Amino acid sequence: MADLLPSESPADGQSGAIQPEPPELALAHRALESGDYGACLRGLTPLADAHGASTALGGRIRLLMATALMGQGDSAGAAACCRSLRGCKDLTLRQQARDLEEVLEAPALQRPRNWSVQMPSLGELERLQGGSPMQSWRRRPRPEPPPPPPVGTPKTPWGFALVAVALLLLSTLLAGCVQLETSLSFPAPGRLQITQTSTSSTGQALPWQRDLAAALGGGSVVVERDHGRQSLRNHALPAGQALDWLGQSLQRGAALAGVSLPKPELTLRERNWLIGVQQQMELAIDLRALEALPGLDLSFRFAPLEPQAIERATPRPVQVGPGAKELSWHLEPGALNRLAWRTWRWSHLGLGAGVVALLLGLALLLQRLRLRAGFGFPQLPG
Repeated sequence: MADLLPSESPADGQSGAIQPEPPELALAHRALESGDYGACLRGLTPLADAHGASTALGGRIRLLMATALMGQGDSAGAAACCRSLRGCKDLTLRQQARDLEEVLEAPALQRPRNWSVQMPSLGELERLQGGSPMQSWRRRPRPEPPPPPPVGTPKTPWGFALVAVALLLLSTLLAGCVQLETSLSFPAPGRLQITQTSTSSTGQALPWQRDLAAALGGGSVVVERDHGRQSLRNHALPAGQALDWLGQSLQRGAALAGVSLPKPELTLRERNWLIGVQQQMELAIDLRALEALPGLDLSFRFAPLEPQAIERATPRPVQVGPGAKELSWHLEPGALNRLAWRTWRWSHLGLGAGVVALLLGLALLLQRLRLRAGFGFPQLPG
């Protein structure tokens, strides 16, 4: 039940100090943790009347009341408490109330009949074995009375809390499919810039996006958010460091989603010829443990890159992107995705040095031809 308690920190992007908690709220916390839901509700009811649902303190009080009502089996009352927080100014509390309301109002799943064992009635059992129920009851010894129930502090219902948390995670996965695009750009030979953009299908930031930003943010990573769209942009780094960061981000994102994926194979080989760099890149991303979900789209974008540079792309082909010299490659869940390309990138510094060397050689050649013609070295006019 501790996992369902409301957070006491303000939501991202909210300002203002947290109101001091009254002592009655701490007593209600202890009553809820010990399983005394009636005492918890009796202590929270006057606090809810004194603090409106739009305040952060009122939101936390009503989330605690919803948790206590769930412990008593009153799902309708708990859902009503969650609906009263739709106008709460605290974004985190409002999101928690919305998630809990979706779980409470979710339709009940029908259990197949082969999942349970039906026991025959006493009459049917006696008819099968022979004899009347009264004779069997008389022959049967009187059972001993059950032991008295234990007296003491009730234990926390962890089973109910785990089921509620599992339902919350399931609703988040079903309603939180995202489109994840990883962009690789090559600003200079030997340098690589990576941008990961995730877009939620609900139009609001998902807990998975916030956890991924918290795990990968900081340092050279710039985090940008716009409602359900989040971008993690890395500065131009050496190719080896950039690919290591990309592999870590893919594994961390899969772990936060509860999916165990093998480590992706990302290699980039470069050969410098002074006037240009020959690049060869290979990607192998194993998504066979990931099931295809509606609304889930994983893709890579490469810029600048020509379609002629692609050597292999399976199982989906590479498509030409909207920009010039831009390619897009969509991954296939449940399959092993491989991509290989080879290209040549000119070096501006190397080309400039080559042009200067060519002009210098041409000037020396003209001077030598002048000497052979008998004109001598150029002189200043007398």
